[in-house]
Amino acid sequence: MEESISKPEGELIGGQIKLGKTDILISPMGVGTWAWGDRMFWSFGRDYGDAEVKDAFEVSLEAGLNFFDSAEVYGNGKSESLLGQFVAEKQAGKEGSQGSQPKAVIATKFMPLPWRLFQGDLVRALQRSLKRLGMGSVDLYQVHWPYPPAPVETWARGLADAVKAGLTRAVGVSNYNAAQMRRSWNVLAEYGIPLASNQVEYHLLNRSIERNGVLDLCRELGVTLIAYSPLAMGMLTGKYTRENPPPGIRGRQYGRSKLVRMQPLIQLMREIGHAHHSKTPAQVALNWLMCKGTVPIPGAKNAHQAQDNAGALGWSLSTDEMAALDKASDDYSH
Repeated sequence: MEESISKPEGELIGGQIKLGKTDILISPMGVGTWAWGDRMFWSFGRDYGDAEVKDAFEVSLEAGLNFFDSAEVYGNGKSESLLGQFVAEKQAGKEGSQGSQPKAVIATKFMPLPWRLFQGDLVRALQRSLKRLGMGSVDLYQVHWPYPPAPVETWARGLADAVKAGLTRAVGVSNYNAAQMRRSWNVLAEYGIPLASNQVEYHLLNRSIERNGVLDLCRELGVTLIAYSPLAMGMLTGKYTRENPPPGIRGRQYGRSKLVRMQPLIQLMREIGHAHHSKTPAQVALNWLMCKGTVPIPGAKNAHQAQDNAGALGWSLSTDEMAALDKASDDYSH
């Protein structure tokens, strides 16, 4: 086995890393909560429900994952409500105890819907999110998309207002290109507030941020890149084939021809995982993202998925393995 590559820049004592240039410490991998309450895309309430996602929350914390990412639009607020409930119950259960689990770090997001035109709309939306969460403030508040008609500068000033009001400790953006991120960073700098993060889709089947300047700019500015859909909505788990495609929207997005083309990559991930004490393809995919210096936030609908995600921690791919995965994923994308 080749020597492992270095850990992501910024790693600190206890296996945690700084969120951007803030003093907030997060685990090198987080938990995405899109599926917590979402009925349209993830069929919440059919195959899983409140009890299962609570188990996922518990197992994630036990495994050292302290960073949970939500949004006001996830399940029309249900995700925030569940997350807030789980955090409150955990805190109540720890009163008077000497628990060793990390304190949950909570992130959520503002959706700039077309009728939201003014920076004050962001603070009002955050106040509603805080009510659902049952919290006085969050650790990270992000703009979900750079939708028009309001320019990104409007929402950057709104984020600054949220910090000044004590409603969030740090601020970030999501789905911003390099130019939009730079513009937001410039506005926040006028207030002395760092842009902590940019949350974008990033995985072995979509490496566009390596080519469009987003990843380079994050490194230049000291902005944490949070990778959502790090398993390509399940495609990188190895579960799906041409004969067994995913259901619904995912099946249409990743058709049979794409499933056939990605099989050499999946096979390589299996071989690499076997060399690391039988790690799964999903764990290899998540470790690849952490070795790239980003923070993946895989979803977890139950305890089993949460435990499987946690298996990506505590080891590193070698430089040769990273190069092989890069090459195989390049072959897929081209």
